[in-house]
Amino acid sequence: MYHEMKTERLLLRPLNIADLDTVHEYASDIENTRFMVHLPNRTLEETAAFLEGVTQEWKKTEPTFYEFAVVLNGLQIGAVSVYLDEQKEVGELGWIFNKKFHKKGYASEAAIAIKDFALNTLHLKKLVAQCDYRNAPSARLMEKIGLKLESADGVRTYIKRNETARELTYSFTTD
Repeated sequence: MYHEMKTERLLLRPLNIADLDTVHEYASDIENTRFMVHLPNRTLEETAAFLEGVTQEWKKTEPTFYEFAVVLNGLQIGAVSVYLDEQKEVGELGWIFNKKFHKKGYASEAAIAIKDFALNTLHLKKLVAQCDYRNAPSARLMEKIGLKLESADGVRTYIKRNETARELTYSFTTD
């Protein structure tokens, strides 16, 4: 299955193994990934394994998740995603961008596009997104795209560094 979306400045297309170098640049950056549960990636092989899984998922007739590469002027600068629950009614939104491209509006532009895809193409009934309570830019982005704070007392575990933090959950319901 192939989906591609264009925004004013960005192209969103399936993330794949060809994006290895650009993904690894931001996925292995300790500062850039400090609020990401499963990151940083320590090796190129770890990033490649993730991208191989993503590439295989895009080949399915009905994927259980969609990872889009965010491309600016031909350069992959980040990714946005939606992961589906078993009933394919609820989707979890996510995003990560190379820190060189922070604070330029690209994340909100891509997040609005993935939200639109989740609601209008996948016809999901609810969207959720979570972030570390210390990640104010991500929380602001969730609010900017229309998600509302649902819970401020979740727990987020960073497996690779054996740390926990308070987690915020934002949501949007179509009802």
